[in-house]
Amino acid sequence: MTLFPYGHATHPQWQVAVGLVLAQLRAHMASPGYASAPTLGLIYITDHYAPHAQDLLALISGELPEITDWSGTVGIGVAANNVEYLDEPALVVMLCDVPAHQYRVFSGVAPLNIGFEAHCALVHADGASPDLSELLLEMAERTASGYLFGGVSASRWGAVQFAVGGDGNLRGQGAASGVFTGGLSGVAFDEEVSLVSRVTQGCQPVSPTRMVTAAERNLVLELDGQPALQVLLTDLGVSLDEPQAALSQVRATLVGLLPSATEGAGPIHPAGSFGSDVLVRHILGLDPARQGVAVSDWVEVGTWLAFCQRNAAAARADLVRVCTEIREELEPEELSLEAAHALADPVMAAPHPARRMAGAIYVSCSGRGGPQFGGDSAELQLIRRALGDVPLVGFFAGGEIAHHH
Repeated sequence: MTLFPYGHATHPQWQVAVGLVLAQLRAHMASPGYASAPTLGLIYITDHYAPHAQDLLALISGELPEITDWSGTVGIGVAANNVEYLDEPALVVMLCDVPAHQYRVFSGVAPLNIGFEAHCALVHADGASPDLSELLLEMAERTASGYLFGGVSASRWGAVQFAVGGDGNLRGQGAASGVFTGGLSGVAFDEEVSLVSRVTQGCQPVSPTRMVTAAERNLVLELDGQPALQVLLTDLGVSLDEPQAALSQVRATLVGLLPSATEGAGPIHPAGSFGSDVLVRHILGLDPARQGVAVSDWVEVGTWLAFCQRNAAAARADLVRVCTEIREELEPEELSLEAAHALADPVMAAPHPARRMAGAIYVSCSGRGGPQFGGDSAELQLIRRALGDVPLVGFFAGGEIAHHH
């Protein structure tokens, strides 16, 4: 398996940053173990470069004419293997060695055509789109697995998306520029492309799982037949008789929701963490008169609910958990001694056949990054220690996309 060439750079002048990234990409493409003729490019920029997105794409694609397809977007920060660039001018690029018949780039001017059997999709979205939820659901329904992964653009100067498809645009749209705003864009993959995806919530449960037995829109009234507010206060060990201490604890608490629950199911993973299907939502307020807890989503009766908290320790533990799950899924059951040592080394200097990931995409939240993990680039350094020295790019989004949410 060949690794995906990638590059990253920061510089006040976007042209200089592009030049630095191109030098890294070409060096990788000329190195043994890396793909020499990739076809799909992923590009993520910070919003400092958003006003220059069109010129930036034109320069990169012009310097790499062999790359026929491009996809990407903008974030408050971008990520590469072992490093994050938050709120500074930067870009990251990865060139994926995926056969052209196994993927399709899609956008508003090049929608996913009927002739392509999509299994799952990497999606970039504009959070300002009024019908975003419906668009995500429709896109998920057009894939065989129903699984989407990706994120919402995050920018102070235009939520741009990159989408250039080698198979052209919708008839009547003319020659599109490859830079868009609004709606969805991304890459759909067929079932021949081997992908592993995980969601880390950065939270750990602080209560048992309970069923919502009474609710009105976003106000949870009862949990397992008991007043929801009283259950929350009991789980947190606080009382409204001491309002300051109680509110401080409530502000640090969120809820994990698992919709359409089935008997015997629940949001808490056997390891004591949340599974990938759980939606984590903020607590918006308390209703002492009705003994209710208001959350930032509509909640239906029958939903499973668990209270949780998000902090540096919880975020680190959950991120290590999902990285460990990925490695366990990818690594073969039996390895030679040499291969086992190679996989155990988190900073392998040269590509090794035992490394079973060609590349990785990491979509984080613009509210995470260094402060959430205790230091600059600590989040990405933790991933490198857990996954190994794998080509990785990504961005810090205004919201994450998993399944059809």
